Amino acid sequence: MTKALLRPLLLVGAVALVPAVTAGMAATDVQTYRELDQFMNVFERVRAEYVDKVDDKTLIKGAIDGMLASLDPHSSYLDARDFQNMKTQTDGEYGGLGLTVGMEDGAVKVQSPTEDSPAFRAGIKSGDYITHLDGNLIYGGTLDESVDKMRGAPGSKVRLTIVRPGRDKPFDVTLVREIVTVKPVKWEVRSRVGIININAFSRLTGDAVRSALVSIDKSVGGRPLGYVIDLRSNPGGLLDQSIEVADAFLDHGEIVSQRGREKADIERYYAKPGDLSHGLPIVVLVDSGSASAAEIVAGALQDQHRALVMGERSFGKGSVQTLLPLSEDTALRLTTARYFTPSGRSVQEGGIEPDILVPQLTDVDFKDRPRLREADLRRHLINEVKVDDKILEDDGKTDPRFAQTPDQLKKAGITDFQLDYAIRTVSRLTTPAATAALAARPTRTAAK
Repeated sequence: MTKALLRPLLLVGAVALVPAVTAGMAATDVQTYRELDQFMNVFERVRAEYVDKVDDKTLIKGAIDGMLASLDPHSSYLDARDFQNMKTQTDGEYGGLGLTVGMEDGAVKVQSPTEDSPAFRAGIKSGDYITHLDGNLIYGGTLDESVDKMRGAPGSKVRLTIVRPGRDKPFDVTLVREIVTVKPVKWEVRSRVGIININAFSRLTGDAVRSALVSIDKSVGGRPLGYVIDLRSNPGGLLDQSIEVADAFLDHGEIVSQRGREKADIERYYAKPGDLSHGLPIVVLVDSGSASAAEIVAGALQDQHRALVMGERSFGKGSVQTLLPLSEDTALRLTTARYFTPSGRSVQEGGIEPDILVPQLTDVDFKDRPRLREADLRRHLINEVKVDDKILEDDGKTDPRFAQTPDQLKKAGITDFQLDYAIRTVSRLTTPAATAALAARPTRTAAK
């Protein structure tokens, strides 16, 4: 604590400033020390009089967790286990079921399943609640306890009881644990359209996207008709990787700006010359699970008129977390800035609004399943520009293009309606007139 207080003073470099700063801060410091004394009084009382003996480490960690939880949903303290888990997931491989989960009112809530994981293949969705593991109630426990119970030796089974909003009854899903390897990027070609599926923004994502673009060219023996960038259910990740990905599809212009506490604390990131996608038409797919780094990419390509954004409104996480190491095996993940798209829009709460709203008609639960977004989280950062969900997501009419039922689409051989619609849209955008119209779209500006 002493070092943290001294560091700004040493940077000032003028001894004459010390008395003025001290006098101005004196009243605040006195009140702060009184509050710290109160904290120590509570700490000592709990140590001495709580019904069960509790070790000091548990009490202190609980106090730290409580302090950070009072700020926003994304700031947290990482102990040795949490720190190692985060580094492992960032590197792209970890053991378990392939679920990103959080705690809400004592219940374990699914934030997103990892593609090609046991949870993903079983159809577990964002917004599901896990109430039991192997028939044992986990409600009311800690998140760490629930995560520990879901882990186990690869090949072993665990039965999850799921409560899904929109369904009348809970249902059970039995999963087989395995080593989950997150492939940040997968690609394929359909109807001469390159599809780049970005599942996460780990340390290798930028390289993988550039490699995918080269591989698609080789696969079609020249240039494809265009690209679909699939960012659905992508929970985000590393900021630098989102910048690299956006840069691969841009030749110039701003990608994102990062703004801290002070007005002058602004950092801007720009695209380098060279569009690896050859200026071809692009459709970006997003949904309510597209968050953070995924929204940076979608917002940059949308604002720079480089792509059409299609699907559902995205999650709406417009904040930047900085990892601040505290020791060799602990760290503080702290929200230090907000990010803004090139036009100055903040996606916080509101998310990225698609240019074309396309429902996922092949998902039988699509209409009834509530969407979990940033605005639903407790103590989320407030955006001064409010977004009316009903205006964005329900115009009161049934679009005739989207009147097909899941059974009809299945008979037609369509297993992913949003992706199929995106591919057909790219094909229509390959005409010179369509390309010119795309470039001439009105510039998006931030609401004042």
